[in-house]
Amino acid sequence: MKEFSHIDARGAVRMVDVSAKPVLVREAVARGEIWMQKSTLRRIQGHRIAKGNVLASARLAGIMAAKKTGELIPLCHPLPIAGCAVEFVIPKTRDRILITASARVAAQTGVEMEALTAVAIAALTIYDMCKAVDRAMRITGIRLVSKSKW
Repeated sequence: MKEFSHIDARGAVRMVDVSAKPVLVREAVARGEIWMQKSTLRRIQGHRIAKGNVLASARLAGIMAAKKTGELIPLCHPLPIAGCAVEFVIPKTRDRILITASARVAAQTGVEMEALTAVAIAALTIYDMCKAVDRAMRITGIRLVSKSKW
């Protein structure tokens, strides 16, 4: 079994030293979804949510969150994000919004946490903006889909 990289030989929490690793372009993609009532989705698409444009706000929140991941997660390295995208897909069932985020950086460590954070915060923003009309929304399935480096 692989050892935890954030725990030293004495069992203390530590930040991983990546100074000896090469700078590479690294990209990660994460996904998640927020389930809701069909009427809530109709209101989002019709721009009939009192707080404003839900998907534009959620996209911006996700990108901003990716840029601040190193401040939010204690042992995560602060990274100079080169690019981040947050996209939304509404399936034919019209009962949820699928959220995909990608993050890219030229650095000594990966951007998995940034992509995951972007998805989580985009979903939470949708929840926050729509909770007055739909308290039954559920955020599910946040996961890393891929990561690469070159």
